Amino acid sequence: MAELNAEKRDDLDKGSFAFPKQRKEPLEDATHVRNAIARFNQVKDVSDDERDEAWKRIKAAAKKHGVDVKEKSWREIGK
Repeated sequence: MAELNAEKRDDLDKGSFAFPKQRKEPLEDATHVRNAIARFNQVKDVSDDERDEAWKRIKAAAKKHGVDVKEKSWREIGK
């Protein structure tokens, strides 16, 4: 995974994150996308609506970076 130090992370626009309001889970490359999926249920203080929107962003980033996502919904993660 490409290292995202604080400076690089701060330079990313909000659209580069699964959760842009909170600037959580960057989606810069395939490794970050896989990490965002793996850590999805660990993100705190977000609503189900925010999770729905984040899942859409993750699915789009996964397609862009060639990451296979088997889950149809974030509610299926880990099941």
